[in-house]
Amino acid sequence: MKILLIQTASIGDVVLMTPMVEALHHTLPGVQIDLLVKKGMEPLFKDHPYLQQVLIWDKSNRKYSNLFRLMQRVRQEKYDQVITLQRFFSGGLIAVLSGAKVKAGFDKNPLSRWFTYRLTHVINNPSVHEADRNISLLAHLGVSPPWKPRLHLSESVIKRVMSSVRQPYLCIAPASLWFTKQYPEEQWIDLMDNIPQHYTCYVIGSKSDKPLAERLCNKTTHPAVIDLTGKHTLMETAALMKHAVMNYTNDSAPLHLASATNAPVTAIFCSTVPAFGFGPLSDHSFVVETPRPLPCRPCGIHGKRACPEKHFHCARFIQTKHLIASLPQSSI
Repeated sequence: MKILLIQTASIGDVVLMTPMVEALHHTLPGVQIDLLVKKGMEPLFKDHPYLQQVLIWDKSNRKYSNLFRLMQRVRQEKYDQVITLQRFFSGGLIAVLSGAKVKAGFDKNPLSRWFTYRLTHVINNPSVHEADRNISLLAHLGVSPPWKPRLHLSESVIKRVMSSVRQPYLCIAPASLWFTKQYPEEQWIDLMDNIPQHYTCYVIGSKSDKPLAERLCNKTTHPAVIDLTGKHTLMETAALMKHAVMNYTNDSAPLHLASATNAPVTAIFCSTVPAFGFGPLSDHSFVVETPRPLPCRPCGIHGKRACPEKHFHCARFIQTKHLIASLPQSSI
């Protein structure tokens, strides 16, 4: 059997697709599994032991002509099943026109009426993680949850990253694309100021996060804070997180990198809530959110560019002591 999984969204969503690969490989030995992701996500699957190939959609240049060529490529591959996690038109179009006998996806996709199997996608069920919702798309193949996200780190990546780190260390991923998902800058600084000084603190993120990282490094009183934003690949960042004593993240992509490497993580939820199904899945994980009930929280499924109530209490009421508490007690 030959199966194509489609997820052309960003890092977190792509990582939360990986349980499907694990489940298919172990449940249906011999199945050929291909992925279709947007350009930039393919390094997450370099040398993946369970994948035959990774198809890439370049959305940044000639988006729709590239989509047309990609649909032709998918038809040429003659897949038995095409399963799209995308709830947007493009993902549905690739599946519907794939020529596969079986097409599956969520009912929120505008083309879902032409799917062989379509499942309801429900947010805000505290007992169901997004990884489990994705796995539900494989129910017709006899696959059921739970399966955890997993990135397969090569020994060369791990050695390359670990050769230059200062032990013991922790990672801080302070940025988010959305204001209401990002823990405030001055509160990150207070956290860094209160982290025991024998820890090295690595600030991680993309090149676009560097201005924030530089401000944090310049303002904290902690003697060993190092800016690594933009200096590592996604897989190198995942390797760094895997071996950290603790990783501090927002409700954002680094949280899911931690889950996929079973790295210790403390996830800060400001305007969003874990009940949406995007909480950490590591064995050693903590969720920190405001201890006060707020009638305005959550203010939406996704983050917002500004606090609708203009007070941002969902973040302001979180205290540094709540975050420090997740560090190994013997080291505090």
